[in-house]
Amino acid sequence: MNTNDFSLRHIGVHSEDLNSIMDSVGVNSLDQLVNEALPENIKLDRELELPKAFTELELSRHIQSLGKLNNVYKSYIGFGYYNTILPPVIQRNILENPGWYTAYTPYQAEIAQGRLQALLNFQTMVSDLTQLPIANASLLDEGTAAAEAMHMFLSNLSKNKKSARKFFVSEEVYPQTLAVLKTKAWGLGVELVIANHEDFDFSDDFFGALLQYPAKHGELFDYSDFIAKAHEKDIQVAMATDILALVKIKAPGELGADVAIGSTQRFGIPMGFGGPHAAYLACTENYKRLIPGRIIGVSEDATGKKALRMALQTREQHIKRQKATSNICTAQVLLAVMAGMYAVYHGPNGLKFIADKIHTKAVYLEKVLTDLGFKVISKNYFDTIRICTKDIDRYQLQSLLEANEININFFDADSVSIALDDLDASTDQGFTDLVDAFAQYKGVTYEVNIPETTESKIPESLKRSSEFLTHENFNSYHTETELMRYIKFLERKDLALNHSMIPLGSCTMKLNAAAEMLPLSMPEFGSIHPFAPQNQTQGYLRMINNLENYLSEITGFADTSLQPNSGAQGEYAGLMVIKSYLKSIGEEHRNVVVIPESAHGTNPASAAMAGMKVVVVKNTEAGEFDMEDLKAKVEKHKDELAALMVTYPSTYGLFDDNIKDVTKLIHENGGQVYMDGANMNAQVGLTNPANIGADVCHLNLHKTFAIPHGGGGPGVGPICVAEHLVPFLPGNPNVKFGLENEGALDAISSAPFGSALVQTISYSYIRLLGSEGLKKSTQGAILNANYLKAKLEKEYSVLYKNKNGRVAHEMIIDFRPFKSLGIEVTDIAKRLMDYGFHAPTVSFPVAGTLMIEPTESESKGELDRFVDALLSIRKEIEEIEKGEYSQDNNVLKNAPHTSELLTADDWDLPYSRQKAAYPLDWVKQNKFWPSVARVNDAYGDRNLMCTCPPLTEYVEG
Repeated sequence: MNTNDFSLRHIGVHSEDLNSIMDSVGVNSLDQLVNEALPENIKLDRELELPKAFTELELSRHIQSLGKLNNVYKSYIGFGYYNTILPPVIQRNILENPGWYTAYTPYQAEIAQGRLQALLNFQTMVSDLTQLPIANASLLDEGTAAAEAMHMFLSNLSKNKKSARKFFVSEEVYPQTLAVLKTKAWGLGVELVIANHEDFDFSDDFFGALLQYPAKHGELFDYSDFIAKAHEKDIQVAMATDILALVKIKAPGELGADVAIGSTQRFGIPMGFGGPHAAYLACTENYKRLIPGRIIGVSEDATGKKALRMALQTREQHIKRQKATSNICTAQVLLAVMAGMYAVYHGPNGLKFIADKIHTKAVYLEKVLTDLGFKVISKNYFDTIRICTKDIDRYQLQSLLEANEININFFDADSVSIALDDLDASTDQGFTDLVDAFAQYKGVTYEVNIPETTESKIPESLKRSSEFLTHENFNSYHTETELMRYIKFLERKDLALNHSMIPLGSCTMKLNAAAEMLPLSMPEFGSIHPFAPQNQTQGYLRMINNLENYLSEITGFADTSLQPNSGAQGEYAGLMVIKSYLKSIGEEHRNVVVIPESAHGTNPASAAMAGMKVVVVKNTEAGEFDMEDLKAKVEKHKDELAALMVTYPSTYGLFDDNIKDVTKLIHENGGQVYMDGANMNAQVGLTNPANIGADVCHLNLHKTFAIPHGGGGPGVGPICVAEHLVPFLPGNPNVKFGLENEGALDAISSAPFGSALVQTISYSYIRLLGSEGLKKSTQGAILNANYLKAKLEKEYSVLYKNKNGRVAHEMIIDFRPFKSLGIEVTDIAKRLMDYGFHAPTVSFPVAGTLMIEPTESESKGELDRFVDALLSIRKEIEEIEKGEYSQDNNVLKNAPHTSELLTADDWDLPYSRQKAAYPLDWVKQNKFWPSVARVNDAYGDRNLMCTCPPLTEYVEG
């Protein structure tokens, strides 16, 4: 074995096992399988031009060399991003723990109670600090959250506001948030009015408003009168709030706001050159069926025990397709878990201590700067001091500060601002260095003598008096030992990739290699502000430029933007780029998007977000595009046709043979082709989006390119575009790329490069595998899917196969034939838990089916165990067919079985405990116990509770 070849570590099947699997599939080589699975006319005729594969040691040295090109200066820039201290107990036990970062979105609640509890902690934290009753389980970033709030308001217009299309944005809102709002408003047909909130006239054509609290340069305004007047005029109000400041200042709910949004980055999450960070959105009860993203709620299981689940799942906006008010699918779960644990660890008193320290130093800094002769503008504030620079040599000041390895905020033309942070609460050194630098500018010295307390610069009317974080969870785990055990207690409830394969179709739950994850913990990458001067971020910029080039080469396109923070956001970005291009050529009237019925729900939802009209096209019984229906729809809408959205290979697990005919037809009728890259794991090195005729695609770096799912985020959804679309890629108001185009999108995300920190994972993945390893991975994914098909198709119906009897990298098994026996596909999903497996994708894209994707990373042994489990379940179905068990009381209907149930004194089920818990011998060797029985979804929706209930309501099993 060549221990320097990383592909042998990443790909699960080799040598004798590879030959055995190929025999089962009926091929003599991987090339033969590819030839039988892919249409001949889409195959690449060359190898990818990528750097030679690194060994893991070479990658480590390379990453360290890039890190040295980033200057880790002390940042006082603020603008929504701050230095913070990630407690090592959280870093070690969550961020660096595959039990947390390799888990999937908690749709299967019975094997996800740990992260559901951690997310409920997050929601409770947000709800308490904002004093609003409902909070979601995170959003992508603050700018996105603001845009989501605006759209939610637009979807909640009262009768006398139905024609209102103006949205007020305070001039005190962060520039990056405003840029994201501009893009969103254009798609929705909303007019933004940016002005001073004190001059707002509250006219009837406004439906909503956004305020920043504290304001962008730190000033505190009492918005209570503004909000009261807005409500008199039926105008809904959102406040963008600083989560740490809310420890000291009155909550937005107390000021009357309808919605509060913001980022939890200050709660222990590294800046990471822009992300990922967990944003939040909290609201009044009026919005509970409109709120974007996911809500974790309290329900009960089949035994009446308290259990958690994703509440109101049927109202997840993207499920509503073109009727959606949001396309949010992926959230920022891992970061939300960490931020919530930060609050659990510090508790209310710890957060008050940190906030008090910061505020004390800010007040003292005002005195120091005034003593030094600077004109301080700030009057009321929490942590940020603003200085007038009309009589200051700004270049000299900035140069002097940089020489002292300090960055402050120079974005305003007539002032600078200094935002203090968590580091200043923990040490005096950085603060002292800051004072010394300003004293140097004045040519003097200044003796720093920080007082224990100072007078408050928070007005009496804005001082917080309400309690927060009173639940036991925030008042019980303040020692490292206790928090470590609490985190482990929750982790043990969850099934992740560190236990068994997670064969979710269209989710690509592949290996997230440790070597790829290591850069996340390096301060050279974690401690960089997204708006730091570019001469200080050369390591990041070099890595990002290389990654963009690699992804462009892999997709066959001209350029790439890494800004979108999720796949769904990539879809939206791609459509908005198309919209910008059409506007530039005088065809803005084109607004029809053609989407096949097999598409993921985010496709039509994203089209709706872009202000486009969705036309659905049929698929044939064989799974391909229905060309006759497509031709008819295109002909009907040819004058308004903007784009086709197509997933390739399709969610049916097929490479459509007619894909080039489809894309040609769209182009002949004036449309663009958008390819959803959710299934790119079946393309890399074999074909590419450009080759099939696409103009733009998004990629899921958290699928194909090894970023872990994190229990439901982070994700990265870059878009790759053809040459004619390059000028319209998104920008950022605070960082200029040098190639700004008049038609470019203002922004899709708050940070110029989105979630840059986790992009180091995909960069490392590509550098470790190289061209040959990437191609082998794709071949392995297709091989493993066809192996499962060969092993299962005698007992189950595989819905879609091509003319050669092949599938792509995933397949769909039909369980509808068992409905007559009372068996639903959900019963299969729950029974798989007893075998130690997470279910494949349930009832998508076809109701009553499982979509299975094994990925290239699984070994033959693991694939065989999964096959054995499904074949064993088929025998259990046969027992019901034969009448050995009733249709309503059997091992499937009662699944999953908990240890509490199995060890109870009473056992009145018609089958043995052995059959329930250990259906196959190998299950005994590595048994995973679901912590609750089947969760009652309906109960949780009827009795919605999305904050932590008292611990007395739980009975731990």
